[in-house]
Amino acid sequence: MIEPIQDWLQQHELIAQLSYVSGLLFAACLLYFATRWVLLGGVRRFAERSETVWDDALVDNGVLGRLAHIPPALLVYYGVAFFDQLDDTLALLVQRVAFSLLIVVAARAITAFLSAANTIYDATPENRSKPIKGYLQVVKIALYLVAGLLVVATLMDQSPLLFLSGIGAMTAVLLLVFRDTILSLVASVQLTGNDMIHVGDWIEMPAYGADGDVIDVALHTVKIQNWDKTITTVPTHALIANSFRNWRGMSESGGRRIKRSLYIDLSTVRFLEPDEVERLAEWSMLSDYIGRKRAEIESYNSDPARNAGVNADIRRLTNIGTLRAYIEAYLRAHTSIHKGMTLLVRQLQPSELGLPIEIYCFTNTTAWNDYEGIQADLFDHLFAILPELGLRAFQSPAGSDLSGLTSKRTPHESP
Repeated sequence: MIEPIQDWLQQHELIAQLSYVSGLLFAACLLYFATRWVLLGGVRRFAERSETVWDDALVDNGVLGRLAHIPPALLVYYGVAFFDQLDDTLALLVQRVAFSLLIVVAARAITAFLSAANTIYDATPENRSKPIKGYLQVVKIALYLVAGLLVVATLMDQSPLLFLSGIGAMTAVLLLVFRDTILSLVASVQLTGNDMIHVGDWIEMPAYGADGDVIDVALHTVKIQNWDKTITTVPTHALIANSFRNWRGMSESGGRRIKRSLYIDLSTVRFLEPDEVERLAEWSMLSDYIGRKRAEIESYNSDPARNAGVNADIRRLTNIGTLRAYIEAYLRAHTSIHKGMTLLVRQLQPSELGLPIEIYCFTNTTAWNDYEGIQADLFDHLFAILPELGLRAFQSPAGSDLSGLTSKRTPHESP
């Protein structure tokens, strides 16, 4: 019974060899699913119960799933040696393919491990200010290049050194192909070394239409989520070649600047009358200022050389100067204004828009919503207080202002 089968196998040697290789591949597939079930199933359950971060990172980045390819590849590589009748050329081909697969799987597993390492590194808040993702991507690229070189050398049964000797002649081509990678690597080193950008920083880069938070710093690109929730992708080397504004200093300082002007109608600027001075002296924000200015003005005007009947010869309180004093006192008493940072109220050069009174101060919070609310409340109050000082905010004439004007009819016009 056995001898006819052996005779048939000898007569159909190629069919027998292909059947053995097919069976070996089928066994490798079964081993792959078994290994994957053990590694992913068992380790995933362990990771879910564990409180550590590293095991979750390994599972989420697919390290174990890629390692599951190694036992089947080893089975095929060593399995061909147990069948003596297998053709040497076919056996060598199968082993080369299996070994090449081992190289590719090992490279992919290592890159997945590097991704997991980056996840573990970023899990520590102190490390987020110094991302290593760009460096790991360089290592991954180098690893894939080496793996590709080894695969080609294995399939062609040549020494890898033979291929390395030809790389020198291809340097110019490699520099051209990997130009962006080299530029990005240098830029990543400079960005990290000089502490220029972190994930979470608010940066503004008008050249690329970017204005928002940095959400990812990679080797080739930096992703910025704008305030309208769109994503702008900027080349990493562009952050070195072009200027950008980083608002991190503002966030770390604990105060956010208010720099805005009140434009006063110049026709309303005048001296204060005595009764107005008496009324304003009752304001708690102005009582010290008016008392101090009264003494200063009386001392100045008491000079016999002064003519009290001529306004140009004596000093008097003005409503615009009193406004500046009031605004400064109001800011210093405001609970939401930072007292440890610059605070000033200054008068800028008049223009066709009126007289600018600039308020320059800092809030004691950097939260955008709170900052806008504080700024709005501040100017709401200041606009409302202007009439109390006999002042008016400047406003260009609108259509409703001009609609009341009527043109005079010339004598020769018909009715």
